Amino acid sequence: MGLDKKDKAFALGKITYVDYKHIEIDRTLLNFFPRLKFDGYPGRVRSSSTILTIDKFLEDFLEERNQDKFVGFADHKDIVYKWLETDLLDLVNRGKATQAVVSPRPLHGNAYKYKNTKHARDYGSSEQIYWMIYYARKGLGQAARDALKDFIFAGLDQQTDRILLSDQRIDVETQAILHFDKQRKDAENRSTEPERYSPLCIGQADLLADDILRLLTYENYMPRSVLVDYLKTLLSFHLGLYHLRLMKLLPALVKRCGSDPTCDRCPVKPRTSSPHGDCPHRIGLVVDMGDPSNAHMTELGRQSADTHYRRIPTYIEAHFITKKLDEMAEYLKIRNKFLPAGQDFSVGEVLQLLHSSKKKEREDYFKIRNTLLIERYQQGGTDSSIPPEVKRIINMSLGEFDTYIEILVDLRGSYHRGAIIKCLDAFLLKNSASGLLRQSRAKGSPRWFALGSRLLEVLLQIAVLEPNGTTFVTREIRVDELLTFLRDRYGLYIDRLPSGDGFGQSSIVDQQALRKNVTAFKTRLREIGFFQDLSDAYVTQTVTPRYTIITGKPGR
Repeated sequence: MGLDKKDKAFALGKITYVDYKHIEIDRTLLNFFPRLKFDGYPGRVRSSSTILTIDKFLEDFLEERNQDKFVGFADHKDIVYKWLETDLLDLVNRGKATQAVVSPRPLHGNAYKYKNTKHARDYGSSEQIYWMIYYARKGLGQAARDALKDFIFAGLDQQTDRILLSDQRIDVETQAILHFDKQRKDAENRSTEPERYSPLCIGQADLLADDILRLLTYENYMPRSVLVDYLKTLLSFHLGLYHLRLMKLLPALVKRCGSDPTCDRCPVKPRTSSPHGDCPHRIGLVVDMGDPSNAHMTELGRQSADTHYRRIPTYIEAHFITKKLDEMAEYLKIRNKFLPAGQDFSVGEVLQLLHSSKKKEREDYFKIRNTLLIERYQQGGTDSSIPPEVKRIINMSLGEFDTYIEILVDLRGSYHRGAIIKCLDAFLLKNSASGLLRQSRAKGSPRWFALGSRLLEVLLQIAVLEPNGTTFVTREIRVDELLTFLRDRYGLYIDRLPSGDGFGQSSIVDQQALRKNVTAFKTRLREIGFFQDLSDAYVTQTVTPRYTIITGKPGR
């Protein structure tokens, strides 16, 4: 038998709610909606067990009672079917024999009421997003949730849940989704109380909430479907950055045997010129802008990605250490031998069990865990049932705790490494225009950080905004200011190498590649329509807002 379910347990919401799998950001947004609607609780939909298909949605549009709403649909069934398939519905295995409906596209908050649960799993990512926003400091979290509710549930009375199609923010696709709304009733699901943990990196949560508020400034200036796509790109981007940062932060906390005083007073301030302050756990990603003639820049992007992905094994070990010490802390809590400052143990408190003063309790507890583990292997009656790798670790004469962790890492490390890589690839939207990561199709080929045009567009829309009282207004910014903004706010290095994170002093060849990278960056800005290049001087090279906002939200 070997490892049982408790031994294999890895997930710990205090670190991240995410169960590392390949995650589609559409599913994240879809499952985020009910949590936003019901203040952290998942939704519960009262409906039949009918599996929703394209044909089911088509039948509803073509019913006689709906002909006054959807004039002419019955005369063009094939066109309506294709519209549903390509524009209105989110599908899995698109174009294949196994194609199936997940739900309507997440253009409105009530789209989640029409999901096929089997295909709509988000593996904890919606919880991660919700509680990051919830715990964002200085009022940013509450403001972001209020703004998201107002936008996501547009056309609904927040008190009665009644449809208000007079709302000018409702486009054709959203009206079609709301057409189904009366057919399924929902309510908050209070059968289980949600876990509520502040993000391990609260600064990243602050940045996410502030970015959401900035992006929603454009609500009355761009089509709803475009802004929803922007939000999906932004959420996926922040999930990727958060988990890359975790892989640097958590091992550092394990090494400290507790919390970091800098984290306790987190210096991140999203609306300052240096958002991260003196944070020692910030990350730097060297980003290739895609000039095919600049092979060395691609190599620098690969070196950067390799540095971050090589942290995964150390992170897995730190994660196991924290998880198993958390189990030990709960055991000691029952016996009144170790109590949390609040209701639950924080990660910092759990890691205090690594101190030498707790060695006896630690060794006694994990001696029992090791004994049970070995006994399960010996159920066959002989020591030969114990795997060679486990025997090797046992014979290393380590302490009980270290032996237990080494066994877990040895037996489960490769599984978790593969799962985390898939998850990071998904969050960074690998090989897409909205992504931050590239990898060729050849098996085992290296990854490299590269900024997709769609993601660049989203970050530009944020960069050209500046605070103005309780809202934001647009401004022109110079190219060098934009490069500084991307570097200081998100850790995206385009014109230089980071200090650390796999890099030292840049060579002449590096500097040449970086200069060409800046040229490619300007070309990309010009291609997406943001760049005015009046001369070679930086002072006249400006990024111009696509939408001019001078007084807040009115627009349209």
